[in-house]
Amino acid sequence: MKILVVLPRFPYPLEKGDKLRAYHQIVELAKRHEIYLFCVSHIKVAPEAIAALQPFCKAIRVVKLNRIVCAKNIVANWFSSKSLQMGYWNTTRSKRAYKAFEREVKPDVVYNQMVRTMPLVARSPRPKVMDYQDALSMNMERRMERSRGFMHYILHYEFKMLRSSEYNAFSFFDALTIISEVDSEAIPHKKNGEIHIIPNGVDFDYFRPDASFQQPSHHYDICFSGNMSYAPNVNAARYLAEDVMPLVWNRRPDATLLLAGVNPKPSIRRLADDPRITVSGWVDDIRTAYASSRLFVAPLRIGSGLQNKLLEAMAMQLPCVTTSICNSALGAQDENQVLVGDTAEALADAIVSLLDDPQRAETMAKAGCSFVHENYGWHAAVSKLEAVLQSVVDKANVSK
Repeated sequence: MKILVVLPRFPYPLEKGDKLRAYHQIVELAKRHEIYLFCVSHIKVAPEAIAALQPFCKAIRVVKLNRIVCAKNIVANWFSSKSLQMGYWNTTRSKRAYKAFEREVKPDVVYNQMVRTMPLVARSPRPKVMDYQDALSMNMERRMERSRGFMHYILHYEFKMLRSSEYNAFSFFDALTIISEVDSEAIPHKKNGEIHIIPNGVDFDYFRPDASFQQPSHHYDICFSGNMSYAPNVNAARYLAEDVMPLVWNRRPDATLLLAGVNPKPSIRRLADDPRITVSGWVDDIRTAYASSRLFVAPLRIGSGLQNKLLEAMAMQLPCVTTSICNSALGAQDENQVLVGDTAEALADAIVSLLDDPQRAETMAKAGCSFVHENYGWHAAVSKLEAVLQSVVDKANVSK
């Protein structure tokens, strides 16, 4: 197949979940198909980032967004009752560039990621598959529930607009995919509407237990990682440091915490005022953060989708503690493959229990590692996507 992939961000470097998903899907699909990549980007894409994708793509087209134009589009969408983020990512220039690229490529199928790119491809005459990735409306709803004042009003507006767009996608696309069953259930389905579940995976050759990554001079008890400018991660990091860790320190006064991830906001950097907390910022190799920690904690209370950070940590054989919001998409067995808690007290109890009982921690780490190996390989996940894309192409060919 000749597949035209349309993304709202360039899929490299891999510091965001949507980039990681797109990158690995492209790498796998490129083994058997021709891939053409179209991206819009609000930042300049570095030559080395483009070079990382060139081995897998027949052609790459990137459209740099003008922030002033994007801001005007946000205002226009507000007054026309449309999603604000869809306005940000879609400009007249990007639409024209996309149409020209599609005419040039003549793809068998168009595969676009997230409702943000819907306006670019929705009217294309080509067979089309959209990956919701996760339920953005559910993400926005959870953020809305923990906000106040004007921000609550804005998030409530965006929640309604995204939910409407997610519903309308059934009218424009030949097939739809999403990351988990939980996210699928949050999408407002039409009658008999079907969304294919395409999970994320783990690069098991890269993320694996390996003593060579150990850093004895920088050893931490607890690690949490992620893009530290992304609201759900910011909320989780502060919750862990300000609400959970004081309860841990009551019983383990010397316990140390590593917050690893790109672009930490000032509120995150200030957490390092406590000498027991390290805020690393960008980490060249995130495996060093996992391998230098005793356990991994993902205390997310807002957001949606499947947390890649959990998959990676479990693949590196770390015992993991998380919330039911995360585990509902992950599907690990509580008390066996992972520990789940939804209050600061429950999370602190889980952390202390693993720190106090190394044998239990090791047993859980091995069970978690086996779980992700059995359920989250990229090859198996992308094979499901490949089947969806092929079925759409086959149907289009039959109808000609």
